[in-house]
Amino acid sequence: MKLRTLTCLTLATLAVTQTLAAETIKSQNYSIQVDTLAEGLERPWSMALLPGESPQWLVSERNGELKLIGSDGKVTDIEGGPDAWQRGQGGLLGVAVSPEFAKTGEVFIAFSEGTRGNQASTAVAKGQLMGNRLVNVKTIFSANPKHSGGRHFGGRLAVQDQCLWLTLGDRGERPSSQDLTSHTGSLLRLTFDGAPCAGNPSWQEKGAQPEIYSYGHRNIQGIAITDKGDLWTHEHGPQGGDELNLIAKGNNYGWPVITYGKNYGTGTDIGEGTEKQGMEQPVHYWVPSIAPSGMTAYKGKLFSKWNGDLLLGSLKFGLLVRLEIKDGEIVSEERLLDNQFGRIRDVAIDPEGVIYLLTDSSNGKLLKLTPQG
Repeated sequence: MKLRTLTCLTLATLAVTQTLAAETIKSQNYSIQVDTLAEGLERPWSMALLPGESPQWLVSERNGELKLIGSDGKVTDIEGGPDAWQRGQGGLLGVAVSPEFAKTGEVFIAFSEGTRGNQASTAVAKGQLMGNRLVNVKTIFSANPKHSGGRHFGGRLAVQDQCLWLTLGDRGERPSSQDLTSHTGSLLRLTFDGAPCAGNPSWQEKGAQPEIYSYGHRNIQGIAITDKGDLWTHEHGPQGGDELNLIAKGNNYGWPVITYGKNYGTGTDIGEGTEKQGMEQPVHYWVPSIAPSGMTAYKGKLFSKWNGDLLLGSLKFGLLVRLEIKDGEIVSEERLLDNQFGRIRDVAIDPEGVIYLLTDSSNGKLLKLTPQG
């Protein structure tokens, strides 16, 4: 695939009021009001909107805690979550809601799962949210093999067509991303019980993991599905070379054989260069790195000019990045916030099109963005 775009560049229950000072930012299309809906979160990582008459956000904190945040900003502890192995980038990670939540209360939670030997991989648990407690929790999938160290767990979740997407990282073991017998460094497609979803690739390699949908990834930290059904992911590069990819079944996205990043410290080349036959080019990439985080495809009436665009956070520069898509290509990039609120860990929208951001800090916040007027 031809390269198309380059950019250089606790307390049991805590009540928090929404009337904290609002700020205004400017975009190309809108003047945007930023309100703090809740604060006092400990390294929040992911959020999922729970359907209902009074919508609430289920929020994970990397320290292993789950929170429920109401539209009034009230923060409630959720008991009974999975036991997350907490080292480095590990902990409680992505959250997602079952399409049948209104009937079953079922939610999915990604987390780093460790062993007594101090090794870990990414796993997924599901349970039923009943009031302020998660019940009937069980682990439905554990990635193999487990590795030592606390790097590159991936951990984003998304639901599409009765299947569950799980993003994984290379766990600091670069060659494993090209090894189909290992889940490491791949994008997985699972049933709601953790089995391979029907329609996954039929790999020819002996011992290939049937849950793998695509591979050759370094550390996928964002996943978004558009109204057209297109599946986008982005992943952290090393020193430069963060990638945005349009995912197709069975593709190899190159890491660590090809990359636009360099080795940390030395700045030397990694792998064989930036292109190789049979390996996909990113649709868009960032040099220098922006350290992209959670991502969503915008849909709503409030920011109607942004419908179909991708919105993603940046940890390194504290950005909200908007990418305009046309015919599968990124035709423009707009950068907002400019570190006004710190590291942006996740991005989500509600049915009206209000944008919500999680900030990654020991006093993490849930921010609410609406157009003025």
